[in-house]
Amino acid sequence: MKLSGKKVAILMEGDFYEPEIFYYQRRFLEEGADLQLLTRLWGQPSLTFKGHEYHLPLDVSGSFEGISDEELATFSAIIVPAGMVSDRLRYTEDLAKLPPASVFMKRAFANKQIIKGVICHGLWLLAPVREVIAGRKLVCHNNLYGDAKAYGADFVDQDVVVDGDLVTARTGGHCHLFARQIIDLIP
Repeated sequence: MKLSGKKVAILMEGDFYEPEIFYYQRRFLEEGADLQLLTRLWGQPSLTFKGHEYHLPLDVSGSFEGISDEELATFSAIIVPAGMVSDRLRYTEDLAKLPPASVFMKRAFANKQIIKGVICHGLWLLAPVREVIAGRKLVCHNNLYGDAKAYGADFVDQDVVVDGDLVTARTGGHCHLFARQIIDLIP
């Protein structure tokens, strides 16, 4: 199994695209990865999120809050999925502070050994830290084309785009192509 001993995290929140997340749960495990779902737990031991299409529940007990740089470096890939996950994760109660999930992604981008996967509307999570994608080649949902340009990214009209340690895909429906690229890039 290619990813045996490797850790892959998926950031989670409500309104996720169920077929995408369910695919990752099988595909990364099939490769032997330790797949972890991470969220902002708001002091709770776990949270249950509902999906966008079928409103199916998904329990998440892992948190990105408090992960040290050393622990972050143990992940081979961090994925920001499709759906409204990124919009919900970019909430901050103090407008003078960056959203904790965006700060987490900024820290992940600082480590070139970690593959960053951003698919579809996942790009929204990077709006508060757009410097991490300025000048980078990427694709996102067609509805976010203007956002990508405003963030200073180099939009490429393809279903999946790889720019070094950044893998992006157009929609959640491209999750199989997206996951394949991430799996191939993990050493």
